[in-house]
Amino acid sequence: MTRKGSEWHLVKRIPELLRFCIGAFLFIGVLPYAGTSACLAAASKTEIHFSAAQLFGIADKAIAESNVDAAITLYKAIEQDANVDIRNEARFRHAKLLEQRQKLTDAAVLYRAILDDKPNAARVRVELAALLSRMGDLAGARHQLRQAQAEGLPPEVAQVVNQYVAALRSLKPWGGSFELALAPDSNINRATDAKTLDTVIAPLNLSRDARERSGLGLKGSGQLYARANLSKDLALVPRVSGLGTLYRENQFNDISGSAQLGLEWRVKSDRLTLSAGHTWRWYGGDLYARTQNFSVDLLHPTGKRAQIDLDIGVSRVRYLRNDFQSGMIYNASMAYERALTARSGASLSVSTNRQTARDPGYATVTGGFSFVYWHDFGRLTLFGTSTISHLEADRRLLLFPERRREWYARGGIGAVFRQIQIEGFSPVVRIAYERNRSTIGLYDYSRFTNELGVTRAF
Repeated sequence: MTRKGSEWHLVKRIPELLRFCIGAFLFIGVLPYAGTSACLAAASKTEIHFSAAQLFGIADKAIAESNVDAAITLYKAIEQDANVDIRNEARFRHAKLLEQRQKLTDAAVLYRAILDDKPNAARVRVELAALLSRMGDLAGARHQLRQAQAEGLPPEVAQVVNQYVAALRSLKPWGGSFELALAPDSNINRATDAKTLDTVIAPLNLSRDARERSGLGLKGSGQLYARANLSKDLALVPRVSGLGTLYRENQFNDISGSAQLGLEWRVKSDRLTLSAGHTWRWYGGDLYARTQNFSVDLLHPTGKRAQIDLDIGVSRVRYLRNDFQSGMIYNASMAYERALTARSGASLSVSTNRQTARDPGYATVTGGFSFVYWHDFGRLTLFGTSTISHLEADRRLLLFPERRREWYARGGIGAVFRQIQIEGFSPVVRIAYERNRSTIGLYDYSRFTNELGVTRAF
């Protein structure tokens, strides 16, 4: 019998085992530590049913005797109960034991499973928020607290939530995130499907590589960060991140990496962050651009269920393949996020971007907005995104008859399947379509993308 089969065999025989243990308890008036371990190690052959209260009582006795492994075994069995309240109580107690053993990811998965069944379980959301903050995910912790407050809270629970909100300001987290996906793409180089381009001289024939190409890519992203408190309200926040998509044809590989150092100032419930850093981008294996950037970010809660994120930045970019594109980039954005119910939320953002260049034909102004909506259906999370933006160049490029003007639209849907979990990660699927309509044929394209990967399950 395999190890997994043996464990399942033991779980199925727990009721028989417990009868033996309870009998011993009734006979001699005590259930010693050694007896608990022995009972869990040897199953009897008699079937009997116990109430949930009795099973929880035995688990409590095992914990009192420092036999945590026995208690965890019992909780895993009770988690299969048909009664949702009983199995969630077992999950909650199991998660608290895992927290004590520093198995934070496993504990977070259990809290998330409870919320899939009971999205209005405010206490569980508070516990998950506290756990995420211990793991360094302050954004995730704040998100859970907003969801907890979306349906309204009893006064005693609201007081605890407020204490956690205040505690988030003084934490010293570190952590990171990672996602990996297969990415089929109908247009990996975001190129036109036209064979020729109209120019002021004559039609220009495009090579195969300059036209629309489809392909299957491997897409990965991740970041690492830390927070070192300099004082009660001031912290130093270093961060490194990366994003890349790799294809069989190396000339289309697109990889970028960045390193930033931030100074975070917390004033009451607001968070002001000043950041400076450097970004490198490689395309086709060659260094494509280098960017030096500076930004100011303000995070401001608006009530208990929403927040506003305001970001202003300035960058200097140099394009190594075409220095006429090099110049300054000025950008500003504002995002409003709100928890609509305990199961759903949405965010709306508006942004503008100004890019200068040595050649005014490459200098542009862009403005647009994006919308995101998500909803939990048990252990399935569905989400939708949409983006619309408009771009205009200062002047026309010498080779083309018109000044560059374009409209860009993108829409996508996706899902996270938390029914499947491996080491705290679950499958994620994304499908998106984007269309860029441009007066310059070189920039006119459409694109259909799919992503099938893994992301964190909580």
